[in-house]
Amino acid sequence: MSSLEGILPIHKPEGFTSHDVVAKVRGILRMKRIGHTGTLDPQVTGVLPLCLGRATRVVEYLQELPKEYEATLILGIATDTEDMTGTVTSKVDGVHVTEEQVREALKNFVGTIAQIPPMYSALKQNGKRLYELAREGKVVERQAREVEIYKLDVTNLNLNADSPSISFRVLCSKGTYIRTLCVDIGQALGVPAVMSDLKRTMSASIPLERCLTFEEVQQAVHTGNIQDYLIPVDQAVSYLPAHEVQEDKVKSALQGQKLSASVIHPPVQGQQLIRLYSPAKQFLGLFQWNEDKGAISAVKVFLPEDS
Repeated sequence: MSSLEGILPIHKPEGFTSHDVVAKVRGILRMKRIGHTGTLDPQVTGVLPLCLGRATRVVEYLQELPKEYEATLILGIATDTEDMTGTVTSKVDGVHVTEEQVREALKNFVGTIAQIPPMYSALKQNGKRLYELAREGKVVERQAREVEIYKLDVTNLNLNADSPSISFRVLCSKGTYIRTLCVDIGQALGVPAVMSDLKRTMSASIPLERCLTFEEVQQAVHTGNIQDYLIPVDQAVSYLPAHEVQEDKVKSALQGQKLSASVIHPPVQGQQLIRLYSPAKQFLGLFQWNEDKGAISAVKVFLPEDS
């Protein structure tokens, strides 16, 4: 199995950390070189793309892409972790909000918003992860960060229950904390709120429907067609523009030599990162135009015989 290369989309089950998923798939595929494309908390389910073999070299580019989630928040309760795994810090009975208030509040979160990362997060401050400080009972000041909410739609409302709930689907930029979004929506409605459920429905442009369970991965290994489920590296970063290099410069490109813009077609615009192919449509790697040096430089080369 060590020759496998590409993106394996996994449907992460509840109770597994992202590292647990990697360890489980390493055991099934009997290969070591596997990386994941973004941490999911143990209670969160859904899309977790795994990069196999040389595909680990494009993890950072997959993480740049927007992510989609389906979440539910409960009004009238708050916890120190912003989800149901934490200790209750406040509770309000008899919460009454209307559908109109909810929809109006959600509108204000579409676009660029500022979020203060939760204490129970993996961000580091002075060399220590915030959740480590939180477990020591410490609360430190965190800088607000800008994130982008592209879409935010209500999927279900249960406002007449003792603990009213709001379910929504959100398309957002990397680095968005959905737990914090739930808390902030509650604040906009004037009540405490906590995230009760979260599922990632898209990551790296891969929808949940394309993901495999552990059992399905085992079955594909058993039948010998696991390769059929892998997304090729260049396809996984298809949001980057594709360009072709002249045949007589293919070897130079694979050797990581700088290339003149005149040997690349169509012409490269600006400082953008590109996917480079040979005239025979062989993926050569990721390259970038460097205006200062007046050349196109290799960023990630994918040699045909490399493993």
